[in-house]
Amino acid sequence: MEQHLKILMVDDHPMIIEGYQMTLVATKKPHQHLDIDIAHDCDIANELILKAAKNEPYDICFFDISLPASKDGLITSGEDLAKIARVYLPDAKVIILTMFNESFRILNIIKGINPEGLLIKSDLTSSELAEAFQHILSSPPYYSSTVNTFLNTAITSDIYLDETNRKILHLLSQGIKTKSLKEHIDLSMSAIEKRKKHLKLLFDVEDGKDETLLKEARQKGFL
Repeated sequence: MEQHLKILMVDDHPMIIEGYQMTLVATKKPHQHLDIDIAHDCDIANELILKAAKNEPYDICFFDISLPASKDGLITSGEDLAKIARVYLPDAKVIILTMFNESFRILNIIKGINPEGLLIKSDLTSSELAEAFQHILSSPPYYSSTVNTFLNTAITSDIYLDETNRKILHLLSQGIKTKSLKEHIDLSMSAIEKRKKHLKLLFDVEDGKDETLLKEARQKGFL
């Protein structure tokens, strides 16, 4: 029985999309027919999603995270597009591709979108893309090796961090100074300092330095 699959691929690098297309077409099953639409920015992708919702919905949507924002500035990334797809294409399988490999970003993508596929580009080979595609069709989700490593570490670690503490670590790792954290987190300076102190206790940071905290967090897979 023939399987007709309508696919949307969104990435602002034409050569990357061409590579994805060639891989899927070359490795598809004999009974599979692929109808692939492409978009290089948020505006075109959004138009295609809304059009498909009214006509023939997509079965699978590939979204790169880093994309040129829409002209009105309301859609700024592949994450935003994935959330739109969840509303207008509820039966579509969503695959996120990204260069970001920080645990905070990975966790936010999983919590915010719960994609059927999450692939870190630095992990990706043509054979893994082909394997991921077929796996997601039959038995989602599929996560690439970096994602699985982080999830396994988070599950087996005896250190639990709530979302705010994860965000503090992430911001510090991006070079944000402690005095500027309150611009990004809805907490008082004293509350932020208490959380930082607690983090240093959790990670056994004896010298009290932020650099040591970040080093320990990276070694334990939290960054």
